Amino acid sequence: MNIFLSYVLLGFSLAAPIGPVNAAQLEKGIKHGFWHAWLIGLGAMAADAVFMLLIYFGLAHFLETPFAKTFLWLFGGFILIYTGVESFKKNDRLSLSEQRSNESHAKSFYAGFLMTFSNPVSILFWLGIYGSILATTAQRYGTLELLLYSSGIFIGLMLWDVAMASISSVFQKFLHEGVLVFISRAAGVCLLGFGFYFEWQAIQALFF
Repeated sequence: MNIFLSYVLLGFSLAAPIGPVNAAQLEKGIKHGFWHAWLIGLGAMAADAVFMLLIYFGLAHFLETPFAKTFLWLFGGFILIYTGVESFKKNDRLSLSEQRSNESHAKSFYAGFLMTFSNPVSILFWLGIYGSILATTAQRYGTLELLLYSSGIFIGLMLWDVAMASISSVFQKFLHEGVLVFISRAAGVCLLGFGFYFEWQAIQALFF
């Protein structure tokens, strides 16, 4: 049981560092509430699951090729820049009830999935982390234990997803509108920053 809990803690810790998904969750939660922020994280978790399956079946090395990484940098940068620009559309105030009715839940899920799946850093991250876990666990335990401990990682990711969605929805309910606009714009700036970084990485890969 202690080993399983350590994997839950690992999953929680892996999700905690601030990155594009956390910034997007904060921005979505402030504008559209808990469910949209949660679905951003759920989409990211779905992409993480794809990476883990690819690593498990030994297929992740294709995604490490220069062509694949360059394509993912370009596509991921576009997704992040688009999402960042979207966060600035309501310039003066957050019309929360109006936006909540117009925003699709599926759009939030796919945004989280594409942000993570098109991020080569995520691929390398999971290849390093889950690849080493896979090697260590496979040596000491059987397939059933491997599945159990992998599910522990996902429970940790889910806990962080719920925590971020809750924090952003609490901000929405209790903070002054001007503060919400500032936080939303700050999250948008973070997304733009990550997006331009991705595009710069693609340019370096293509021309240098």
